[in-house]
Amino acid sequence: MNGYRLARRFAEAQRWVWSAPQSQVYGVLAKLRQDGLIAGTAREGENGLSTADYSLTAEGERDLARWISAPHPEPPTRDPFALQALGFDSVDTDSAVEVLEAHIAEQEALMERWGEHREALLRRDTPLLRERLKARPAREHRRIAEVKAMVFARQVELAAAKVNWARRMIDLLRDLDADAGPADLAAAADPAGAGREWDKTARR
Repeated sequence: MNGYRLARRFAEAQRWVWSAPQSQVYGVLAKLRQDGLIAGTAREGENGLSTADYSLTAEGERDLARWISAPHPEPPTRDPFALQALGFDSVDTDSAVEVLEAHIAEQEALMERWGEHREALLRRDTPLLRERLKARPAREHRRIAEVKAMVFARQVELAAAKVNWARRMIDLLRDLDADAGPADLAAAADPAGAGREWDKTARR
């Protein structure tokens, strides 16, 4: 597979588990080749220009197996939505609910796409999987397809958990509004104004 096709793969299904811009793909390919983990075979491309098809070397196969077989710590958390949600107490409920409903719609769309991709993997009917199965013995096909499908089952379940959490947050915010007095609701709708009133009271 050449660099262009690999970049296209990352721009399609692979982006659901790992995103990479085209510029990064080419940079990593150069480094992997320099390290002896992949080898490139030159050929004429579809547009008449020269290109190279890359494949793992024996050392690359061993390095990949070591990476897959070893536990890796979670990277530092960077969750923009969770950071945004921490501020829901400082805005009115309608504004927070609008954000939460958009989040729900986004996650439900992802669930549908991931679910469809999972089913396609189980049918062994995705371009990348078909290409991989050609190079593997038939006795391995079920394992390859079902393991990959299970990864996308995980993605569906994680998105469903986010939807469930968002709906619970909406219920919580509305319950808090129902229990709050007019002054509390006004403060939530205008936290800056509430701060000014608190400041005036503190000076008296």
